[in-house]
Amino acid sequence: MDTEQAAANATDTSPVASARGFYGCVIALIAFFTLIALGAHALNEFEKGLDGDGQLEQPGLAGSVSQPLGPGTTARYEDGLRVTVGRPERHDDGTYGVTVTFKNGTDETLRLDEEAFSGTIDVAPGASGQDYAPGRHVSWLNRDESASALAPPLPEGEERTVPVTLEPARAGSPVTLEVTPPHPGYRETAYFQLTLG
Repeated sequence: MDTEQAAANATDTSPVASARGFYGCVIALIAFFTLIALGAHALNEFEKGLDGDGQLEQPGLAGSVSQPLGPGTTARYEDGLRVTVGRPERHDDGTYGVTVTFKNGTDETLRLDEEAFSGTIDVAPGASGQDYAPGRHVSWLNRDESASALAPPLPEGEERTVPVTLEPARAGSPVTLEVTPPHPGYRETAYFQLTLG
């Protein structure tokens, strides 16, 4: 009789034992998926380290010559720098004002006007990647004002807005703003295509 009762107790699965097994499996699955997520994040950061901090990491359009960004969009660099080009605003005299905003999310102070890397902002008539076409001339009227706005160092965590005033040869002209923030190694140029008019 004692043997029958011992055998019955050995095969008996109590609710406490099955609940412990269930919670143990859930904890093991959570730990497993957490390790996978951490591994994927580490691999992503390693890949970013290989191609450099000056690369654009864009959701959607790449911000390249063939896939320019539009007005009001932001170019995001891997090191935390953000560049946003505002929508063109028409002035009464036929000129257009555009703003270029730099937000320093890096871990260092940036010099946006570094002489060795001149050409932080450039204006090109026509659509991005298009060869120059006659009659599409665009004048950049406040180049000196833009350069002086770029001159002071941009501390970590701060932002700076640079005004750009343009005068197209005719309304409806496409214009490409090319923004190449300085970097001691290399930083990709972000292309923004705008229509003035």
